[in-house]
Amino acid sequence: MKIAFLAPFGIRPKGTLQARMLPLAQELQRRRHELEIIAPPYTNPEDSGLVEMLGEVRLRNVLLGPAAGALAAPFIAIRMLRAALDLQPDIIHLFKPKGFGGLAAMLLVAMRTAGVKTPLLVVDSDDREGRGGMNEIQPYSQPEKWLFAFQEERLTRWADGVTIASRALESLALGMGALPSKTLYLPNGPLTRPKGDRHKGRQRFGIADDSQVLLLYTRFFEFSQQKLYTLVEGLSMRLPAFKLLVVGQGPNAEEKEFEQAAIRGGFYKNLLFAGWVKPEDLPDCLAASDAAIYPFDDTLVNRTKCPAKLAELAAAGIAVAAERVGQIGEYLKHGESAILVESGDESGLLNAAERLLKEPELARRLGTEAAKRLSANFAWEVQAERLEQFYYRLQRR
Repeated sequence: MKIAFLAPFGIRPKGTLQARMLPLAQELQRRRHELEIIAPPYTNPEDSGLVEMLGEVRLRNVLLGPAAGALAAPFIAIRMLRAALDLQPDIIHLFKPKGFGGLAAMLLVAMRTAGVKTPLLVVDSDDREGRGGMNEIQPYSQPEKWLFAFQEERLTRWADGVTIASRALESLALGMGALPSKTLYLPNGPLTRPKGDRHKGRQRFGIADDSQVLLLYTRFFEFSQQKLYTLVEGLSMRLPAFKLLVVGQGPNAEEKEFEQAAIRGGFYKNLLFAGWVKPEDLPDCLAASDAAIYPFDDTLVNRTKCPAKLAELAAAGIAVAAERVGQIGEYLKHGESAILVESGDESGLLNAAERLLKEPELARRLGTEAAKRLSANFAWEVQAERLEQFYYRLQRR
């Protein structure tokens, strides 16, 4: 089977392409399908027109220009669709029903409406994009918000098939007109990384071998910052010597606000900021921790997300204390592979984090079971096999 993946943006610096599209593409190629990723590299314009290999997967960055901003949209959309059709694919799979890729998919639908024979169109959703979703937390203009909401609703309805990263998104897709027989629940799997070196990771940050280390692997916008401040301040009172290792950065420099809050609250000595970490260095950073915390507010955006970072933590065998919102309850089971509390239960989350740091045997057991659960139920090879069978069903229809 020939397959074209339409990416929502370039491979750098955002993570959707590497966290979801690329693992699926790699596994489908291992299953003997021909596949190419076509991306609009507006996030990395230096790659405009560049064709590169990501392992065995070909990535084609379409040319940008000659216009910029909204005026560039038709040029980029046409180039994306032309590049996809040049492959003579059986399937065109759009990742995120919005933006330039969404416009290319709309052009494909228009061609079909005009009587042109086209490949099957599959649309993938891993976030709520429109009303109540990413539209509300991203600095989009009002016309962009209207367009993205329109694209999400119409493309979900018009597509020959829909792949969905979370159960909440699945319900929303059915409400927008997707048929159950044309919808596939396809959650994120964990990225395959080498096992980290705990000693090496601790050396990097000057952490003693016997220190209690809690990990926060985050982009900061999934939870109230005040919740985080209260939690860490409470832990510092109960466990004065513990360290919170913060891996990641916020879109609006939230880590700087956290640093200032820690100075004001008197718990700055408990914090270690790793910032953005190169993928090759990440396993050692994660392995430096004894357990992790995953605060997650109960919002529509979070209920519909399929948190790839949580999947990474679980696959790395790191015990997690988390708020049970949306997909988190699908990934992990309370008492078996994690400690889960209801969203908003700040004292429960504090107690859970403290318990994991005080009971290393419990943390090791939960981490081991989490890794087993992710491998058995959510590995990318499992997801790719399900996607392959879904493609075949759509073709038979």
